[in-house]
Amino acid sequence: MNAAQNLDALALTALLHFYADSGVEWLVEEEPVDRFAQFAAQKAAQAEARMPASARQQQPAQQSESTRPREAAPSDGGSPARNRTAPAPSAPPANVAVPDGEAVAAARFAAESARSLPELKTALEAFNGCNLKNGARSTVFASGNPAFGIMVIGPMPNADDDRDGIPFSGRQGQLLDRMLGAIGLSREAVLLTNIIPWRPPGNRMPSDAELDICRPFLERQVALAEPRLMLLLGNFPARFFLGAGTIHSLRGQWRDISVAGINSSAIATLHPQELLAAPANKALAWQDLLAFKSRISSH
Repeated sequence: MNAAQNLDALALTALLHFYADSGVEWLVEEEPVDRFAQFAAQKAAQAEARMPASARQQQPAQQSESTRPREAAPSDGGSPARNRTAPAPSAPPANVAVPDGEAVAAARFAAESARSLPELKTALEAFNGCNLKNGARSTVFASGNPAFGIMVIGPMPNADDDRDGIPFSGRQGQLLDRMLGAIGLSREAVLLTNIIPWRPPGNRMPSDAELDICRPFLERQVALAEPRLMLLLGNFPARFFLGAGTIHSLRGQWRDISVAGINSSAIATLHPQELLAAPANKALAWQDLLAFKSRISSH
């Protein structure tokens, strides 16, 4: 096996791309790192940051009380009921599961309370009713400019998005940039977002309950951005907005849709990740992009 220091720059680049395509996210370091402890400390710090100031001030006193040694039980046969110290109540777990119905109602209230996209981002980052957030590193919110009336919607964050905290990062983001550039657009001229704001574990599909919880935040994004045109990337967004079918049966067809009271025209095409996996399909995506460019010119 060749050591990394014996490889030239071209071979190292190819090796890193191979690892990235294989799903490798961490490189081996000189010293072992307890990622579980890091994650637990990060979640504890986030939970403490969300606590009210008054609760944080009381916490040291509660900790000192909890660390005080208990009195030993007497050995003279006295009554246990009189002499034993009652056990302290256990603290509730940091992440308590919220019933789906309550979580959906809380998500709808939080989303509808936002009067702008920045307010909606703040509300989403503070929302803890979806279990997907517990396993994600970042809350991936929309980026770009809604002023041009163009919205590009993907399914959910991947590992690169979760690491960087912005939609369409990494190789798929680079390909999307080239796709947009080919029809005269850029990230700064559209609003990029995903249906799900948190990366599901192992990139699995979200459950119906998780989708119901996330739906109010996406619909509120549409209501606040008021897009006149939507580009839907991949199977999941196509079915979400256009109904049953596969991306190959739904792509390339303009549909008039209404979301949260906003009327838009939407067209679906293949997701950049699908094009990386099957480059032969780029011709189909190019047809869809040309149709999208033509519709932009006519508006």
